[in-house]
Formats: sequence, structure tokens, C-alpha cells
Amino acid sequence: MTTPETARDMANAIRFLSADAVENAGSGHPGLPLGAADIATVLFTRFMRFDPTMPEWPNRDRFVFSAGHGSMLLYSLLHLLGYKDIGIEEIRSFRQLGSKAAGHPEYGHAAGIETTTGPLGQGIANAVGMAIAERHLAARFGDELVDHRTYVFVGDGCLMEGISQEAISLAGQLKLSKLTMLWDDNGITIDGAVSLADATDQLARFQASGWDTFSCDGHDQDEIAAALEAANASDKPSLVDCRTTIGFGASGKAGTAKAHGSPLGEDEIKQMRETLDWPHEPFEVPANITDQWRIAGLRSAAARRKWEERHAALDAEQRGEFDRLHRGDLPSGLQQRIERAKRNANEMRPAVATRKASEMALEVINEIVPETLGGSADLTGSNNTLTEGLGVLSAENHDGRYIHYGIREHAMAGIMNGLALHGGVIPYGGTFLAFSDYARGAIRLSALMGLRVVYVLTHDSIGLGEDGPTHQPVEHLAALRAIPNLAVMRPADIVETLECWHLALESEDRPTVLALSRQAVPALRTDEHDENKSSRGAYELVSAHGEAKVTLFATGTEVEIAVAAQKSLEQDGYPTRVVSVPCFELFEAQTETYRAAFLDDPSLKVAIEAGVRQGWDALIGRHGIFVGMNGFGASGKAGELYTHFGITADEVVRQVRERMDPNPKDSEETEE
Repeated sequence: MTTPETARDMANAIRFLSADAVENAGSGHPGLPLGAADIATVLFTRFMRFDPTMPEWPNRDRFVFSAGHGSMLLYSLLHLLGYKDIGIEEIRSFRQLGSKAAGHPEYGHAAGIETTTGPLGQGIANAVGMAIAERHLAARFGDELVDHRTYVFVGDGCLMEGISQEAISLAGQLKLSKLTMLWDDNGITIDGAVSLADATDQLARFQASGWDTFSCDGHDQDEIAAALEAANASDKPSLVDCRTTIGFGASGKAGTAKAHGSPLGEDEIKQMRETLDWPHEPFEVPANITDQWRIAGLRSAAARRKWEERHAALDAEQRGEFDRLHRGDLPSGLQQRIERAKRNANEMRPAVATRKASEMALEVINEIVPETLGGSADLTGSNNTLTEGLGVLSAENHDGRYIHYGIREHAMAGIMNGLALHGGVIPYGGTFLAFSDYARGAIRLSALMGLRVVYVLTHDSIGLGEDGPTHQPVEHLAALRAIPNLAVMRPADIVETLECWHLALESEDRPTVLALSRQAVPALRTDEHDENKSSRGAYELVSAHGEAKVTLFATGTEVEIAVAAQKSLEQDGYPTRVVSVPCFELFEAQTETYRAAFLDDPSLKVAIEAGVRQGWDALIGRHGIFVGMNGFGASGKAGELYTHFGITADEVVRQVRERMDPNPKDSEETEE
């Protein structure tokens, strides 16, 4: 048991490593680490279970740092606890190019960092996802194997962001009792006092959302410990309100916005050393304090070894399945089942909406891939994301594999990130493509972190019809394609949908969007080959008779239009091929030779998509023909809307003829 003086100095080690690193970098946020150092010290030395020598231990407690701007708190902790990735040189090079101690805690850059939480509030949703994953896997494998807590550290800004309410209300509904939130309640934001913009009674808000709440002095380590003990004993998710002073110890700036987001200055840090009795040089931590931190880092090693014994005692089948899930490997036989489903589709040739085709694919997938965890933002019947036998995940049934997220698109996406980060599950969730705007912040982080998350985004064009332009996505495909490391897939029929789902599941290092139609499409892929042609991103669906003079590129429901236009153009003497383009990103990844076969030939390039042109010039060039939308949609029946906006085979043919033979009358007169 450490003495109060030693515990104080352990917290001060965090404070001065953080202040010195920010000062050395010339940028950063020192106020939070100074104010929250006691909270972190108590949590990591008395409550958290982890092992720096085995940072990926599946049964470790998770710590999510939602207030990521104060990242030096976490980097200081990781260094002091003995995580090898964060040595003192990484602390010295804070925020410098190539440093593992980046501006915000970057997932994957260093062991011990559970998630990237730049935008405030995201970590709250991530933590909810981790807590769901823990309870779900415990229901499947038992508490002897899966029994850990999720702690999330938040600031005032995290609680202001709307995603926080979406996430905490679902957590309360699901009674995630192993989720504990620590609130750095310092009353300060960048602009000044929180009271400038907010007067919310946060404890009442959390209580109304089904949480237990506790309060403590965030600078009194015994009070903090007592509050955490009470929180962890609750049968509900818990909020611990830790009242703190931002910039604690920096007497000239403490308690003000000046301590929030800029270096304290040499004179202020010098004064702080005197105030807190820290007579050590920058980046110097005395050996006895470092030793105490390293001992704290190893305090769970025995618990980890006992867990390994329980893991080893499992029967081979259960142990193998648990390990497979945490490696992220897909079960054997999936590819064969997908290929069998494709062959069946070729025989039956159903004309179905691709959202229905997705449901048919999920019926195959969910049966053979038990780690899929589905859901929808209150659009289950429209997104077709629920298949037979999944069971609903609820407070009473954590074994269920389907989550009713409610009308909470942003939290759904953030929670799915948390599910994927936890490991052991593959999350997918549905909403309308137009509502991806609500989830964009979390989708971007899925891509930034390279997570296997599947976004099922239905009603993908004006083809949804009567709901009108508010629901009709025209710019959304382009906007999502602009996000790096996000695979945006828009399948044309049931075979392509099966292929795209398979690709999404195989994609371990990036998320996938499946953009799916409301209206039915015919079966267009009728070949009997097992090859996943969608994996190329673009491929020739219909060949020209002879050397192609026209190449029609299309996605999704517009591939049908391209096929119809191709027949007419061939009859008119224009050799035409149809190229289905289910995924721009996968096409971009192909060899130059493969891409050149579609892009560098002299044929007239035409793109057909019921969205805006943005992004298509990479395939058709600036002078290519685009048949699509150049404004918002309208309310009406799908067929009438396509005619109204000129997205038809006849319009494609007209524009091609005009470009290929711009003066037909003049030509006839010359011949005469």
C-alpha cells in the first residue's frame, strides 16, 4: 500500500511529464492532465486490470480516453506503467512527426491505446460498444473467461456533444453494469466557463437515462477510490462526477481557459514545481516513483496467469473458437457457402431489391459466422438487417445478436466501432443512406482506425420514391467515397450483393459501406463462375460485338439501365460494352494494366449513376458523358423520377448518338 505522499508524487509525475511534453512541443492541452492526474492514478493503481507485458490480453479492462485532446495524460500513464512503446523519447517528441505520442491517442500507434478519440464524445459511444461486446461474449463463453470492465474518461465537451445522449440512453436501456464513466468536471471549455453555453444537470440527465451517479473531489484520492468502489458495485452503468480544477498546480492559470489548450510557459511551470514540491528537471521522474508505477503496472500479472490457466483448461473446440474470434479469422466454409448461394441465385435469377438481396446474403452469413452482431437505427424492416434465429440483444438477453439501436445513427456507428475495437464480434448496422450524414463522424473514425465495421445503407437513390428529396441521397455516395480507407460498395443484383458482403467480412483493415436499393433489380450476373468479380471493383459485365466504341460504366440499380442502353446502341451499329463498378476503391487498387483496359482505350466513356457526378471523372475523364443527378430529387414514383431526371436507357442512347454523330443530317446531305 503506497503512502499518501507517494500517491501524490505518482500523480505529480503525470502532471510534470505532461506539462514538460506540451512545453517542449510548443502545443497541446496541459490543463486536463494536471487536473485529472489523481483520478488516473487511483484508477490505474487500484482498479484497472491490465498487463503491460501482454497488452492484448483479451480479458483486460478497457480504458477509453474520450477527452482525447488531453492525450499527454494517457501517454504519461503508459510510459510510467512500463508499456515499451512509450519510452521517454516518445514523451520528449510529443506531437512531432513520427512520434507514437501523437496529438491525440492514435489507435494502433502504440500498445495500450484502445481507440482514437479525437472528436469529443466518440469515446463514450466506443465504450458502450466495448461494454456490449464484453457482456455478449460473457454470455457465450462464461464469466470465467470473459469478465472485465470498461472505463471511459470524459470531459465537459464530451457530455455536450449529442452523441453522448444517444450512447448513454442505450447503455442505460441495456443495463451495462460493467461500464463506468469518469467525468473530469472542471467547468471549463475553450471559450471559458461551461456556464457560457450549458446549464445541464448532468447527474439528473444520467439518472433519467438509467445510470447510477456518484460524486467525489477529483483531487482526493481516497474519495475517488470510494466513489469507484460504489460505482463498480452498481447493477447499472455508472457515472462518477470528479470535481477538479483544470490546470491544477499552475497557480497563474489554474481554473481558467488559459490552462486548456496551450503550453503553460516556462515561468508558470517553474512556479508549479515549487507549488507541488517537485524539484526535478524536465522529463525526470525519481526512481522510487517510477518503481511504484512499474509495480502498479504488474499488479494484475497473477490474475492474467490464472486466466490463462482457465483458458488452457477449456475443451479444444471452445478454446479454438474463442481464439479464432479474437484473431479475427473467419470460419472455414464461408467462401464455399457464398459460392453455393451465388450458383443458386444464377439458377433462380430473382428480381429483388438489393436490400432484400442483402437480407438473403445475411441469412447465409449469420448462420455460418456466429460472431456477426447486427442492428439497425429503428429501420429494421426497411434495412432488412434481421435474420431468423439471431435473437435480440437486451438487458435480459446479452446472448442476442441483434441490437435495436433506436433512432441513434451517430451512436450506432460509434458503438459499432467500440464493438470492433473490443474484438470477438463483427458488427453491422443499418440506416438510410441519406442518414449517413448523422453518422459521418464515426464512419470517418472507422476508416481512420481501419476497423471491420459494415454499414448497411439502404434507400440509396431517388429510386426510394415518394419520401422525397429529404430522404433521396444524391451527394452521399460521392461524400462517402471521399473518405480514405472506406470501401463504398453499390451492388447491381443479388450475385454482386453476395460478393460485396463476402468482401466486407474479409476486410480486416477497413470498414465497408453497402449502398442498397429499395426498388427491385433483375438478375444481371448469370455466369456460373465462382470468381468474385466484384473484388476487382469494376469488371466487364457485357461485352461489345467487336472493338468497343462506347464503354458504359454504371453502379447499382443503374447497371440495368446500362444493359438496356447497350442493346440499343449495338443495334445502331455502335459496339458497346457495359462495365459494372461495384466499388471505386477496389478498382483503384488494381494493377495499372487492368485499369488501363477500361480507361485508356479510345472508346467514348459514359457513367450512369443516380447521384452527382463528383468522383466519376477519374473513370470517364472530364469530357466523358455523365447521366445522373445535378441537383436534389423530388417526390414521386421511382420510374417516373428516373424519367423526369433523364436517367434512362433512351437518354444514354441519345447522348451517345449525339456525341458519336453530332451532325447526322449534314452527313446525309453530303452523301446525297
